[in-house]
Amino acid sequence: MGRFQERYDRYRAAVEEALQSLFLRSKPYGRLQEAMRYSLLAGGKRVRPVMTLAFCEALGGEARRALPLGTALECVHTYSLIHDDLPCMDDDDLRRGRPTCHRVYGETMAVLAGDALQAEAFRLIAIAPGLSAEQRCEAVQALASACGGDGMVAGQVLDMEGLARDEASLRDMCLRKTGGLLGAAADLGCIAAGASPKERRQALAYAEHIGLAFQIRDDMLDVIADQEEFGKPVGSDREEGKRTFVDLLGLERCGALVAEETRLAREAVAGFRDREFLLELADSLADRRK
Repeated sequence: MGRFQERYDRYRAAVEEALQSLFLRSKPYGRLQEAMRYSLLAGGKRVRPVMTLAFCEALGGEARRALPLGTALECVHTYSLIHDDLPCMDDDDLRRGRPTCHRVYGETMAVLAGDALQAEAFRLIAIAPGLSAEQRCEAVQALASACGGDGMVAGQVLDMEGLARDEASLRDMCLRKTGGLLGAAADLGCIAAGASPKERRQALAYAEHIGLAFQIRDDMLDVIADQEEFGKPVGSDREEGKRTFVDLLGLERCGALVAEETRLAREAVAGFRDREFLLELADSLADRRK
């Protein structure tokens, strides 16, 4: 675990440094940038950009080439959290242990901050150094597909409309809402490394299983976690009447499913030469407490 944590910390530090450099210029609309940075720099595990850098290195690429893509991905992820917390959606007051963006800056500014972060993500890809024009185009396509009308946003619609009521529809929802950006994280790393189509498919399979395990574990934590440690309200899904894996299957079966999806994720990258970090990452997400 020592080597894993050391490598994770190296990736995370690179991501944090890149994020800290964004949206610093003094402008008349500086409050917008302040709101963007408030949410973007609120901490978190940075799992998605870490995955991007890890997949790039696992496939023989240089992490620095993947960094702009991972940074762009984190901008999209942050935009999704800002909007997810809004009163018109989940109406959450806490995110990562502190007041949500709309509680600090108001609903209008929170919406605009999310909008701006999404647009800025694609600007970061467009100007990413060290990548070919083809790689940048592939990265734009991968991220747009993951977060668009058939990806993360579609998953949010399924969630908000209560259309996920059985195991199959719950899986579909979380593959779009949670798995979409995790899939993009893996694929962006592959693109930066110049990976083969087969390697990209294997990476996406890993991310798909990780995404399911991550969401099932999240549903479990919404029942069993300590709110202070979890960093957001516990029990909110039940209060909002949302159907979760725990409601459908119970905690014991959910625990078994997390283990099974984690096993399948590990199998997906078993042929990668530099796979140890990805294997340990899958295990660490399965056992997370927040």
